[in-house]
Amino acid sequence: MKPATEGHRRVTVTCSVAGGKCKADIKSLKLIEFDFAALYQTLPDPKQTETSHHRHKQDKHSSGMTSAQLLKTSAEDSVFGAQPPHRMAASVPAVPRSVLGPSPPPPAVWPPLDFALGALACCAACVFTNPLEVVKTRLQLQGELRARGSYQRHYRGVLQALWVVGRTDGLRGLQKGLSVGLMYQGVMNGVRLGSYSYCEALGITSYHGGSLLAGAGAGALGAFIASPAYLVKTHLQAQTVEAIAVGHQHNHLGVSDAFVTIYRRDGLIGLWRGVNGAVPRVMVGSAAQLATFTSAKDWVSHSQWFSPNSWLTALIAAMISGVAVAISMTPFDVISTRLYNQPVDEFRRGRLYHGFSDCMLKVCQAEGLLGLYKGMGPVFLRLAPHTVLSMLFWDLMRQQTVKDTQSQGRS
Repeated sequence: MKPATEGHRRVTVTCSVAGGKCKADIKSLKLIEFDFAALYQTLPDPKQTETSHHRHKQDKHSSGMTSAQLLKTSAEDSVFGAQPPHRMAASVPAVPRSVLGPSPPPPAVWPPLDFALGALACCAACVFTNPLEVVKTRLQLQGELRARGSYQRHYRGVLQALWVVGRTDGLRGLQKGLSVGLMYQGVMNGVRLGSYSYCEALGITSYHGGSLLAGAGAGALGAFIASPAYLVKTHLQAQTVEAIAVGHQHNHLGVSDAFVTIYRRDGLIGLWRGVNGAVPRVMVGSAAQLATFTSAKDWVSHSQWFSPNSWLTALIAAMISGVAVAISMTPFDVISTRLYNQPVDEFRRGRLYHGFSDCMLKVCQAEGLLGLYKGMGPVFLRLAPHTVLSMLFWDLMRQQTVKDTQSQGRS
């Protein structure tokens, strides 16, 4: 049977069961294409021989019919007329699997675009949280390898530290290292979130423990690639006037000067000094952040507290994720900051620590176990809003991208 093409009139077929048969009410509308043969093939009929003969007969005479006669004959005789009432259920399309079964993975965003969305989201969050990053770096370097009470404490808490830095270095001092911090956030989180999204699209995160593994792997890759930017950021945020200085002072003149100085002094490998502390730090933080964010978001969605795709769902999930990241990541953050900021000797080796494990042992021996949790306050105050903002921005931008892609596809 040939489908109705342009030149025929659009019809709407509504069916009602009466007396064991269906009747078709035809209402004329605009132009449409409608393939009755395809519809007929989707309806099972036990009388295959009789149906085949009936269809052959219709095909033979359909070319001489008008569009209204064709639709009437097909609708009443071929489709509905030979069907008993209990056969009508077979013609109803099956319920989508996502309604009764597990939901399918979210629509994949084009990987380069997803990398850009992840970078943009975390850069936007960095602008708001960079002052807390400055304070966190100072608190973690304060009293380095010295017992509690044996050194002068310039910074005694988050609010007091913010006030001291603002009073001494000015408002620009609170945003030290912002430009290279944006560079780090863009590269590291673009790679991290983009790689995790790609693993999510491949279905890796649907397996048991898949979210943790995907988050850790994506974090390690992002941390390694962006390590030079984090090295320079730590140097710049640690340096200040002598009155409130903590840790080693590198005295760089700016971002470009820092990169050039480190390259000339230590070579290309010198730009990746401290990466052995950054990779475990970001692996733990990324695994905790992405796994808890994904799980918390699913839990909140299934609880149906908010409307589907509400930004409040992403906000609650990001808040839960921020707490998990701050608790699990602080010791690794302290070690990473120490390894990045330590001075080097003429053989390009660290003067204070030989590596990740050596740094952890020396900190525990000299400062106690609590030394690994120095700066816990600003770590949480920075990570919680940073996680909330970055995850919220990323999730909202991905949802909008998927909607735009779907709307373009339909048009």
